[in-house]
Amino acid sequence: MECHVYYEGDDDPDKCTARRLEKFDRAILHRSMRRVPYGVVLNPHAEQALSPADAEDGLGTLVALDCSWESAEEASFSMNGVHRALPFLVAANPINYGRPFQLTTVEALAGALRIFGKAEAAADLLEPFRWGETFLTLNEEPLDRYAECADSSEVVAVQEDYLADE
Repeated sequence: MECHVYYEGDDDPDKCTARRLEKFDRAILHRSMRRVPYGVVLNPHAEQALSPADAEDGLGTLVALDCSWESAEEASFSMNGVHRALPFLVAANPINYGRPFQLTTVEALAGALRIFGKAEAAADLLEPFRWGETFLTLNEEPLDRYAECADSSEVVAVQEDYLADE
């Protein structure tokens, strides 16, 4: 599955996971929204949760938006594609370690790949980051459970289990 990122460039370039993905040929960065291909768009404002059923809808393309949390408004996600929200996952990056839903671009993409049953691709995407394996370890149980779901409603039910424990 091909990973694409719409890159706004409004955060610290030294901490930007999208730029590092591009450097290691793991994702394609787009600085123009018009150039972003159709695919499954990871959008925290989407009405439906990402599920394994969405893997085919994106025609092999996964899209993330790389911007600061302050500018991640709904209008920022006006890309063509199937918009889905990631379910409950915990960040492993040094800035937001342990915080739910505060994922870097690479964590979001890797989480989506893992939900799609592409564990090896997720691990490969995270390989350039010293905390990458930690992300998969921290989220192993929910990612396993999400990957077994048939559709978005099942993913939401699993997520509710995790949120009830928080």
